[in-house]
Amino acid sequence: MKKLFFYMACVCFSTLAFAQTKQTVTQSTVTYEVKNMGFKSSGKLGGLEATILFDKDHLASSSIEASVDTKTIDSDNDMRDNHLKKEEYFDVEHYPKITMKSVSFKQKGGSNYTGDFNVTIKGKTKLIQLPFTYITSGSTAIFKGSFKINRLDFAIGDKSVVLSNEVTVSLNVETAF
Repeated sequence: MKKLFFYMACVCFSTLAFAQTKQTVTQSTVTYEVKNMGFKSSGKLGGLEATILFDKDHLASSSIEASVDTKTIDSDNDMRDNHLKKEEYFDVEHYPKITMKSVSFKQKGGSNYTGDFNVTIKGKTKLIQLPFTYITSGSTAIFKGSFKINRLDFAIGDKSVVLSNEVTVSLNVETAF
């Protein structure tokens, strides 16, 4: 009986040791940058929703799922924003969210990590690698990183001599746990 009790206690404590603490997003900034006619054009997306179960000591069991609302696209130009919301670009009526779902994480040293994520835009999913930093202070954490996509992989616009195919997406997310 004592052996059974000891075994059950070990199982319970090991389960608690690997339990992930959900982190709640308190602030976020999601921005993009693309060259248009040789000049950098930038904007932001809002409405970030995320389920973050990230533990730097247990990366294999960590996960992040996040989405942003495509209707919130803001390039500081209403005419451009309305154009970007149309079917040719983000088609916000049919595809209201851009999503990211983690596949795996690796620590690169110190507070530097890379995450493999499935990114879905307009119903098309591509695996991307996101290098990021993860810094904790007390009960808060900051995730900060950026990645590049080819907009044509996601049917965002057509081929163009004036609009670059490469788009840089940057994330800055503060969480509490």
